Amino acid sequence: MGLAMEIDDEIAADENDKEMLQEIVNNTKLSEGYLTLARDIEVMEAKSPEDIYKVHLIDGRGASSSLDSARQNLAATFVNAFVNAGFGQDKLMTAPSDSSSSGSSGNWLFKNKEHGKASAAASLGMILLWDTDSGLAQLDKYLHSTDTHVVAGALLGIGVVTCGVKNDCDPALAILMEYVNKDDSNIRIGAILGLGIAYAGSQKDELRVQLSAILGDPQATLEVLVFTAVALGLVFVGSCNEEIAQSIIFFLMERSEAELAEPIIRLLPVALGLLYLGKQESVEATAEVSKTFDEKIRKYCDVTLMSLAYAGTGNVLKVQKLLGICSQHLEKGETHQGPAVLGIALIAMSEELGAEMAVRSLERLLQYGEQNIRRAVPLALGILCISNPKGKCNGHTEQIES
Repeated sequence: MGLAMEIDDEIAADENDKEMLQEIVNNTKLSEGYLTLARDIEVMEAKSPEDIYKVHLIDGRGASSSLDSARQNLAATFVNAFVNAGFGQDKLMTAPSDSSSSGSSGNWLFKNKEHGKASAAASLGMILLWDTDSGLAQLDKYLHSTDTHVVAGALLGIGVVTCGVKNDCDPALAILMEYVNKDDSNIRIGAILGLGIAYAGSQKDELRVQLSAILGDPQATLEVLVFTAVALGLVFVGSCNEEIAQSIIFFLMERSEAELAEPIIRLLPVALGLLYLGKQESVEATAEVSKTFDEKIRKYCDVTLMSLAYAGTGNVLKVQKLLGICSQHLEKGETHQGPAVLGIALIAMSEELGAEMAVRSLERLLQYGEQNIRRAVPLALGILCISNPKGKCNGHTEQIES
């Protein structure tokens, strides 16, 4: 959960044992242990996105130059970050400039545009995951960039690289707090989300105070306010914190018609749902309040709260309810079926039999569902098979592409 735990004399009387256990609890040695294991099982070699795509194995397809190069590069950034997460090396961001690959981090970074640059800079945090010393040192150079997207990405990367690692010096807090009140929205969002990721589950009261103040700032942009709510949801994930829940509820109720029509507003129910992640019936009071929301967001919020509250529980009744929602014919402008598809995967993901049943249900949705449902199925399959690419998920590739 990210909560701090202090090893006392009752747990370990010996000082050396106490120090060693505290390092384990704080994840201080996590990167070192992860890399030792990677060397032992010989998986240290960096992989490129092309190694994952295996495009050359697909008949009649090559690396098409007709595709949008900016989107291709953005996709490659994400794939590269996840496949090399924690290994400290890759072929795009950390490769030496004389490498035969796509070049050094600077070269790859500037092959992207705007948010692509932010993603590329942040991806360095994923590649250097848990290695706070090296990660912060490598990300620091981007904080001095004149490009605000690069700075925002570096701040997000700092949150990623320090995620789950407790340090008495709190370097992430010290660095990111300097940027949360900057004038540029991109930089503010990078710092705010960085704090949310770095301290996810920590329930750090200092962050509650700071982030709640931003949530109440009438001068802040809608994007900044929404991502502040998401950061609060991450820091207090699964805590059922009523004060924060009420802040997000009031914020939602105060939105204008025009603001409620913005796609980004849909992240507010996610922020609210994170507070009740896996807490099942504890969400019911908040779910009742959500029924008073504007009709543009009401159903979306109801489905999102249910999906997150029952995530990982395997609750068959909730899965059936979400399948029922997916079978409905929507009125124009309704968007809650996508979250219902993802909710099925979230609830069923923890248990093998339930996951298999969910895959069969997703097959039907892929065949007979409307477009907004079919779009969500690939992500739902990914959630069901996270870090476990089973054949049952891989087998739907051609169906999805068609």
